[in-house]
Amino acid sequence: MKNVFISSYRFYLTFFAILLTFCTLGGRLLHLQVWESERYSKLAEGVRKNFIKEQARRGDILDRKGSLLATTKSVVVLGVDPHACKEEDEHKLEELSNLLQIQHSEVVAAVNKKFYQPSVDKKDMTPVRWVKLKEGVDDSTYRKIKELDIAGVYGNYQHSRFYPNQKLAAHVLGYVNKEGKPCMGVELLADYYLKGQDGWRESEKDGRRREMPQFRSVEFIARNGLNVELTLDRVIQDAVEDELANLLETYEPLSASILVSNPITGEILAMANGPTFDPNHYNDYPMENQRNRAITDLYEPGSTFKIVPVGAALNENLYFPDDIIDCSIASYNIGKKSLRLPKDHHPLGKISLHQVVQKSSNRGAAQIGLRLGPERLYHYSKRFGFGEETKIGLVGERSGILHAPERWDGLTITRLPMGHAVSVTPMQVHCAMSVVANDGILMKPTILRRAFDADGKTVVPFAPTAVRRVLDESVAEDLSEMLVSVVGDEGTARTAMIKGFKIAGKTGTTQKIIDGKYSSTHHVASFSGYFPADQPKAVITVIVDEPKMNKGRLGYGGSVAGPSFKKIASRLISYFGIQPSNKELSFLDRGNQ
Repeated sequence: MKNVFISSYRFYLTFFAILLTFCTLGGRLLHLQVWESERYSKLAEGVRKNFIKEQARRGDILDRKGSLLATTKSVVVLGVDPHACKEEDEHKLEELSNLLQIQHSEVVAAVNKKFYQPSVDKKDMTPVRWVKLKEGVDDSTYRKIKELDIAGVYGNYQHSRFYPNQKLAAHVLGYVNKEGKPCMGVELLADYYLKGQDGWRESEKDGRRREMPQFRSVEFIARNGLNVELTLDRVIQDAVEDELANLLETYEPLSASILVSNPITGEILAMANGPTFDPNHYNDYPMENQRNRAITDLYEPGSTFKIVPVGAALNENLYFPDDIIDCSIASYNIGKKSLRLPKDHHPLGKISLHQVVQKSSNRGAAQIGLRLGPERLYHYSKRFGFGEETKIGLVGERSGILHAPERWDGLTITRLPMGHAVSVTPMQVHCAMSVVANDGILMKPTILRRAFDADGKTVVPFAPTAVRRVLDESVAEDLSEMLVSVVGDEGTARTAMIKGFKIAGKTGTTQKIIDGKYSSTHHVASFSGYFPADQPKAVITVIVDEPKMNKGRLGYGGSVAGPSFKKIASRLISYFGIQPSNKELSFLDRGNQ
């Protein structure tokens, strides 16, 4: 009979082998569960946990009539999980690359990118569970990709901003960049209302990366953003941009800006700048094209500024419309000091205050400024809104330059009244002209009308805001009559006349400062006016920087900006349904007989 007992050698060999095995397993478990527990817990949780972010839909932007200016559409970010890919799907990758319009090698590289090294210090490789192939994939393309049935290839929906009218009102609307950040315009101004609040949910997923809803632990529902209605009118914006394109083609200026607003409420009906850009493809244009020149670019306003000293003198009862001013004198004596007056384009002699505005006399304006004195001239310049932001709210607005009297030199008192020694934005000139049109009250320019929800209910209204009274109502009426004569047969803006309608306005032709001196060849042509003069419906301002004229002619405000005002105003008269003045028509009819 064999010995049932094994030798001590074999016993201890077996014993220690088993002991070593269990020690090895125990050590490995100790290593995993103690020293590496935090790392592997996170890894397991990352594989098991499912955190899904639900992006809120950004609100739409519409004009005052409900026309869509900016909206949000759903697109797909397509990617691949390299570990879920199968070899039998390899022949489908070329068709996938064709649908995505990317290189086949990019798709292959993404499929083969299974691990990555988090840092140089760490030798362990981390598995890659997602490689982005392309973003912005439309629904139709995504459906075709899903029909290919490639394992591991899937997409996530995200919102993308879309501007259906391309370049229309680009500087007003602004844009949202690829990272979802608003960069300018209303997109930035109204971002608080537009962006909404993202939602998210936490749950678990199974081995096939499918969500298990029964294990949801936290869930917050996304709240879509509010829609925003602007004061813009698309029909008027179209008219303005059509004329702006015509200006750029005809005169090839460095830039141009056109503004239209309701003087009673301060609502901006149209705002356009050239050159412009398409917010759908903002990266395809130079950065300078994105500048909203109507609120950022500074220039000397020239004769459009003359409404300030004239309005101030009337308001202070220093002059009346029929008072005579001698515009033939070349200097003005203050005590023992003699100040040289600026020149006029044509000798004017002794003319009334009314004619000083009508003929745009520099010497007349300078004498009015001297009569006002530095403090009152500065005070009314500030009252009209110069030297401070209009507070329209769009990013980049500048306050311009208006020095206090203590910083004036000896000529400022005679040059400021004619629109020199001051730098302004087109918006400031526009608002100043609106003061006269609105019976002497300065309104805050507004671009937002209301924020409303998906049901059309107004959540936040943006009411018109009066800033201050600048001129007495009677003074504004007198000044308005003077501006009407500017747009007449004897005024400087005959090109802005419209038969049967009283147009009020003021031209400006400003020499630019080049190399520290006023240039005789570089000018800014401008016109700012409103109609009908007795019951204004719209204020229009046209600014053209360095228009190029034939045969070296000077690009005066009356010859460059005046006709543009007339074209836009003519279209608005038809749009608003404004009836002509019977008295004006009867006079014109008799003159044409």
